[in-house]
Amino acid sequence: MSDWFEHPNALCESTMVGAGTRIWAFAHVLPAAVIGKDCNICDHVFIENDVVVGDRVTVKCGVQLWDGVRLEDDVFIGPNATFTNDIYPRSRQRPPGFAQTVIRAGASVGANATILPGLTVGTKAMVGAGAVVTRSVPPNAVVAGNPAKIVGYVDTADHGRQAKAEPDAEKVRETSVRGVRLHDLHYVQDMRGSLSAGELGTDVPFEAKRYFLVYDVPSVEVRGEHAHLRCAQFLVPVKGSVSVVADDGFNREEFLLDRPTLGLYLPPLTWGIQYRYTRDAVLMVLASEHYDAGDYIRDYDEFQKLAKVARMRDE
Repeated sequence: MSDWFEHPNALCESTMVGAGTRIWAFAHVLPAAVIGKDCNICDHVFIENDVVVGDRVTVKCGVQLWDGVRLEDDVFIGPNATFTNDIYPRSRQRPPGFAQTVIRAGASVGANATILPGLTVGTKAMVGAGAVVTRSVPPNAVVAGNPAKIVGYVDTADHGRQAKAEPDAEKVRETSVRGVRLHDLHYVQDMRGSLSAGELGTDVPFEAKRYFLVYDVPSVEVRGEHAHLRCAQFLVPVKGSVSVVADDGFNREEFLLDRPTLGLYLPPLTWGIQYRYTRDAVLMVLASEHYDAGDYIRDYDEFQKLAKVARMRDE
């Protein structure tokens, strides 16, 4: 007797099904498919041969998982979500190999969303209902629309600091993200105009060795998406506004930088993302180190591992 459930009206030809998995009516699983433990495969789901499904995955009704689809652990696939594996499909013309589409651990794909071939939906990302995903989705991002665009990041809404208060000179605000601080910089206004200033080594908590300006960023684009091993940064919105997400591997906050009297300090080992640039936005970034390609951490999973080690070392 198997340790997984198959409805009498289901057809599961695969023997590679994990304990506790349930396959419901009118689902069809081909012989080479691999399905993990404690999954819920709902009615009218079709799973082709070259498909791997992790543990605790839910696939709702009316979904087809074609060759090349990989669902990691704890993924949710909403009803009638559509996967594709051939960017130029032709009847009776098979490509040399099908594109691999990966939905990373903990991610969710909403009802009726369409995922184009060869893309990755990042860890814990969320794809909105009806979205058409035309390029890979970063970890923790929330995307919606056609084509899908990033509209937010998960687990930031309750902690987001929408910094719209009037400037408060020399005030430093701590955040829930380890080491990240929001600075209200020196501010002077008179009939001649306005001035905002900060001193390196005091207001900016390091001696800057480099600066760069980010501007002319289309509003749909996302920048950053990396951390640094040694380099600290201080961000000042010279003009316009930009939203910044800071993540220490455990906590995540979003900050709206919308005036040149605000500065955001990001210490090393902070995953930083900038998005929602206004058309006129100019972001100045001061860096504590000279440019070093080896100082960048561009893989979020690697960053999380390093962040855990750093947290354990400090505790």
